[in-house]
Order: sequence, then C-alpha cells, then structure tokens
Amino acid sequence: MRFAHVIGETAKTPELVLVDEEGATLVGDLFDGAPRVLEELIAGGDDLLRHVREAAHGAKRHELADFTFGSAVLSPPVVLAIGLNYSAHSGELGLKTDSTPTVFVLWPNSLSGHGSTTSWPRTLSESVDYEAELGVIIGSAAKDVSVEDALEHVWGYTVVNDITARDIQFAEAQWSRCKSFDGFTPTGPYVVTADEIPDPQDLHIWAVVDGQTVQDASTGQMIRGVATLISHLSRSVTLLPGTLISTGSPGGAGYSRDPQIFLRDRSKVTVGIDGIGELTTYCRILG
Repeated sequence: MRFAHVIGETAKTPELVLVDEEGATLVGDLFDGAPRVLEELIAGGDDLLRHVREAAHGAKRHELADFTFGSAVLSPPVVLAIGLNYSAHSGELGLKTDSTPTVFVLWPNSLSGHGSTTSWPRTLSESVDYEAELGVIIGSAAKDVSVEDALEHVWGYTVVNDITARDIQFAEAQWSRCKSFDGFTPTGPYVVTADEIPDPQDLHIWAVVDGQTVQDASTGQMIRGVATLISHLSRSVTLLPGTLISTGSPGGAGYSRDPQIFLRDRSKVTVGIDGIGELTTYCRILG
C-alpha cells in the first residue's frame, strides 16, 4: 500500500491519503475514528491497516494533482541519519568509514514535502549539496533485536534527500546543524508499506540535479544494510514506532565532483528510488 500526506485547497494541515492507480483516498473519511496522519495509522498496528485497506474498496478517489504534498512523516519521535554508509560516498568526501555506523540526528524543522521550495541565506552557505537516501520507518518498538528479526519492525519505506551545507559540515565536529536547516530534509512523496519491498537491499537509487544525473546506484552497495542498522541502533535505544531512519547516500555528491556541483538559486533536484517514488525539491538562495 502507498500513503502520502497532502494538503488540499481548503485544508490547513496535511492529511493522510491512500494512493493507488485510481487516485487518492482521504483515509480520515473512510470510517469514524479513521487515522488522519501516518503516525496514527502506524500506532494502530496491523488491525488498523487492514481496516483501512478494506474500507478503501469503492471509496471516493481524488486527483493527486488537486493537492500539494506534505512531508512523508510529520512528527516522528526522532529522525536518525546514518553517515558514510556507502564506500563511494565516504571515499569521495575523504572521510574514513568507522567500525560502527556514524549516527546523527536531524531536527524536525528540516522536514519538508515533495514539490516544496527549500531556501537558505547566501551568507550562511553557498556549498549546499544533495544526498539521495532510502528512508526506513519503524512500525513496532525495536529493542535489542537481531539482524534476522530486524525487518519485522519496519512499517514502510520512503525517499529522503539529505540536503547538506558542506562548508558547515567540515567546520563543525557534529553534523546535525549542517543538515537541519529549515526544509533540508525533504521526504516522500510516498510511504510504501514494507510488504511492497521484499528486499530493501535491491533498490535502484538515483538523483538528478538541473537535468543531470548525478547519483546512480543500488541500495545493495550499502556498507551496512537496513537490518544491520536497525539491530545496531536498537542495542542502545528503543526505536519507537514512527521513527525515521535515513540510511546514507551513495557516491556522486556534488562536493566531490570536478567541477563541483552545488545547489544554486532556482535549482531543481529530484531523488528517487524505484518502487517507492520520486522526490523533487526546488531551491532558492536568499540575499
């Protein structure tokens, strides 16, 4: 199943829709007490998901073109990001891959949706980069889980663009601020339930900036796969339902190119993962 948060002409806040070939169904209109955001759907477990699936048969469909997209996740307990999880990316940045995953937190103000415009002051950074990443959404609390059982705790998958101010990244000891400007974590457009993705390590992942393909890889090239990451993280913290894990970027970052490619005023960047979706962000540099 495929879900998204959308905003209609008269809506003030994003609402959850179920998306299929016929259009978008407003989940909150399906029955009394139906979930209106993804976090409510996840909290309801398999029974609620099953109820939504059954109620959606024959329900009214809307044209997706009538909506704008919100972030795939609206209020996750935390957004955990993994750095240096593809050898090509760590090598091109000149950074060593550690014996354990590099983990940092992205701040909630950075979340934005497909088709949105992300802006930042020129005085703050002119070295802003893109990073196509697979996003993993936790469905049930995970604590001390084995690698073999880890994927059972995944609710679904989405696309993430981990936008990064490279000059700030290399000037500071931690990476949260350089990746957490307002709008620097676009997600979506869709969340695809885990049953639709039989192997998260067999997905084509790519990025296009201003018409040029700049990243083209497979999630099979991750140094540590999704199951390994979940197992590792769950040893020290309980991964709560709704947690978003951004699993790292393949090679092809703009910082490492010759000449370098950074996001410019009015740049258009699309990152995508086959079977999940294509996520587009427009860029404005202020000042």
